[in-house]
Amino acid sequence: MADFLLELLSEEIPARMQAKARNDLARLFAEYTSEAGLGTGAIETYSTPRRLALIARDVVEATEVGREEIKGPRSNAPAQALEGFLRKMGLRHDQLEDRDGVYFAVIEREGRAAAEVIADAIKRIVANFPWPKSMRWGDGNLRWVRPLHGVVAILGEDIVPVEIEGIVSGAATLGHRFHHSGPITIGGASDYVEKLRACHVIVDQDERERLIREGAAEAARAAGLTLLPDEGLVVENAGLAEWPVPLLGRFDDDFLDVPREVIVLTMRTNQKYFACTNDEGLLAPAFVCVANIDPSDGGEAIAQGNARVLAARLADARFFWEQDLKVPLEEQAKRLGGIVFHEKLGTLDERSSRLASLVDDLSRYFDVDHSSARRAAKLAKADLVSGMVGEFPELQGVIGGYLAEAQEEPLPVSDAIRDHYKPAGQGDDTPSAHASIAVSLAEKLDSLVGFFGIGQPPTGSKDPFALRRAALAAIRLITENGLRIRLLELFPGAAQLYRNTGHEVHDSGPELLTFFADRLKVQQREAGVRHDLIDAVFALGNEDDLVRLLARVTALQEFVETDDGTNLLVAYKRAANILKKEAWEKTGASGGADLEPQEKALIDVLGTAEPKAAAAIDKEDFTGAMAALASLRAPIDAFFDHVTVNDPDAAKRERRLNLLMRFRDAVNRVADFSKIEG
Repeated sequence: MADFLLELLSEEIPARMQAKARNDLARLFAEYTSEAGLGTGAIETYSTPRRLALIARDVVEATEVGREEIKGPRSNAPAQALEGFLRKMGLRHDQLEDRDGVYFAVIEREGRAAAEVIADAIKRIVANFPWPKSMRWGDGNLRWVRPLHGVVAILGEDIVPVEIEGIVSGAATLGHRFHHSGPITIGGASDYVEKLRACHVIVDQDERERLIREGAAEAARAAGLTLLPDEGLVVENAGLAEWPVPLLGRFDDDFLDVPREVIVLTMRTNQKYFACTNDEGLLAPAFVCVANIDPSDGGEAIAQGNARVLAARLADARFFWEQDLKVPLEEQAKRLGGIVFHEKLGTLDERSSRLASLVDDLSRYFDVDHSSARRAAKLAKADLVSGMVGEFPELQGVIGGYLAEAQEEPLPVSDAIRDHYKPAGQGDDTPSAHASIAVSLAEKLDSLVGFFGIGQPPTGSKDPFALRRAALAAIRLITENGLRIRLLELFPGAAQLYRNTGHEVHDSGPELLTFFADRLKVQQREAGVRHDLIDAVFALGNEDDLVRLLARVTALQEFVETDDGTNLLVAYKRAANILKKEAWEKTGASGGADLEPQEKALIDVLGTAEPKAAAAIDKEDFTGAMAALASLRAPIDAFFDHVTVNDPDAAKRERRLNLLMRFRDAVNRVADFSKIEG
């Protein structure tokens, strides 16, 4: 056995493509060698801006003799399916066998040397590599992400001969573009990483990320500052430098008048710089950049050059900020009438008016400062026409909040404008101020009701209007703030607001409630809440108060995980199955003069448990309701142990079926136990 090294040297690979490229390289190599029957051990992959590399451990010397038949597409399948199968198998059409209208690839394996198999695999990898974007260059037909310059292919200590569009494999590669001139000869997988390190190339992306993470933090710390953590920026810089050297630079503190988020975004997006904060957590006029060179002057010239570039960027940002400050948000908002929200849902101006009305509707459920919330709702979308959001669309809402504050709007108004898109994701904060909650929740409900109302819900993996995220955000706003909101009361009013301005939006309350139930199951899964119990409570048909629903589900989960709950569920399913088999929905007396003791005991306990459970539910004491159900466990078990339901006596049979129906319905008033798994 021997280790195999593959390096594909090219012009710079975009940083955003490198992680997937590593995975694809490992996947394709494993797939192609496995198809050929060549065994290998562990596979490691590396990437730098200029190279993709793979090391396969313990490659066997040759494949075994064998025969394999692989089923392909039908003979009348589309041409693309056949072409894909042929490409995957590396065969021609005339090499396939047609068996009753189905193609088969019959592969006779004679036993091939590992180098031969690997050479074929390299050619297929380069030909089929799934780059998001690729290019051709020169006169050849080869496509790669950027021009491919060299292939290193070494098995053990021997070069694997392969030629790709005039590029012949060998043992030579290049070191750092600036620190090392001329080729490097690689001995094999055993010395690849260290030989390149000696030539100022760190091939292990994880090591480069660590050096950037720790070096950037230390550069800030040495200046008495704290680095603003940004793991995405760590990964991106690691994809831009083969020899990363973090350096601290500074910019004019006059730029700190520009909103913090704008400065951070300018540094991050345009320049790939890390931001720094001072002891008070405020943004400092400093940054950390990552050089791809080990500077002889300690990095002073590089830091100064980067500072000049950043100053030009920040000057542009400050220009837009100062221009926007001159125009009151109320004036900006007047331009929203010319911007379409959706062709079937009207303009952004109409949307702003709907948000203000929805804020009024929400005030039925919690205390909202009408003047602040309505004004924030009317101005929330105004920053969409600002110069700042034109330059930094990621900061919509945030810019509006800053402008409102600078233009001396009341703090609840500016806060609500700033936060009305929140929570934007799982790690985002949820607004807690009532005006902010109202505007943010109105924004989500308006989108959900509108798009569902025109028949545009998410389908499969497609969610072009981010409605799943909107529903999750609405759920968090409601549950984390303990809002007692009746969704089925809100949805029709929100739809009517669209119709008031001539937009055909139908009521979709039940469909939306089901959608909320599905999103709630996704959200609560991480909290350990069972999805079937959420279904069991939603199935009651009138539970649209999410806070009450979750309290009910929590009590139900605690109950079904006890012995009483587990056994009661078994008895419930047995009773429900009997009633279903008999198609029994007849109501009538469940008592009589000739009752068995177990019938009487069950009737007596039901007489006590039913009102107790109902009263507990009215008080939202769901633990108490479950306790009332628990009292049914012993008598229902005894009933099934000693009483024959389908008695030959028709009167007894009817009475006992009615008693089981009474038991089933009593349980179902707490939750639909038929939805519970187990």
